[in-house]
Amino acid sequence: MSIYDFTATLEDGTTYPLAKYRGRPMIIVNTATKCGFAPQFKELEALYQKYRDQGLVVLGFPSDQFHQELDTADAAAAACRTTWGVTFPMHQLIAVNGPAQDPLFAYLKKAAPGALGTSIKWNFTKFLIDRAGNVVERVAPKTAPLTMAPAIEQALAQA
Repeated sequence: MSIYDFTATLEDGTTYPLAKYRGRPMIIVNTATKCGFAPQFKELEALYQKYRDQGLVVLGFPSDQFHQELDTADAAAAACRTTWGVTFPMHQLIAVNGPAQDPLFAYLKKAAPGALGTSIKWNFTKFLIDRAGNVVERVAPKTAPLTMAPAIEQALAQA
C-alpha cells in the first residue's frame, strides 16, 4: 500500500486520487479553524506559496475530532480563505482517530507513529511526504510549519 492508493474529497465533494500528486512532495495536515494553532494556516500558506512552483502541495483536512471545527467543510474552507488567506486545497471534514478514522490518516499514523503511537494528539499534526510517496516526517501540532523548510527543500531536491 502506498499514499497513492488513497483518494481524498475536496470541500466541494469532488473526489480525486492522491496519485494525481505522484512525484510531488506533500504536506498533509489535519486542521481546525477554531483551534489555538489556527495561525499555523498562515505559515502553511507561506510554505505553499514559496515552494509550490517547485512542486510542493499542501493538503488541509479539517477535523472536528477535538471539537474545534466549524460544522461543514464549506464553512471551514471559507474561514481558512477569509481569515488566513489559504489557497491550498481543503477537504471534507474527517475523523483522524477512532473507528471512523479516515483511511488516509490511518495509513499516515502507521507510517509515522508519534509520541502517542498511532494516535493523532491534536489539530495541526503535519506529515511530509517525499516525491516517491514516502512519509518522511511527522511534525507535532505545536511545532511551527516554517521549521519544516529544510526537510521540504530536501524532498524537493530528490530526483
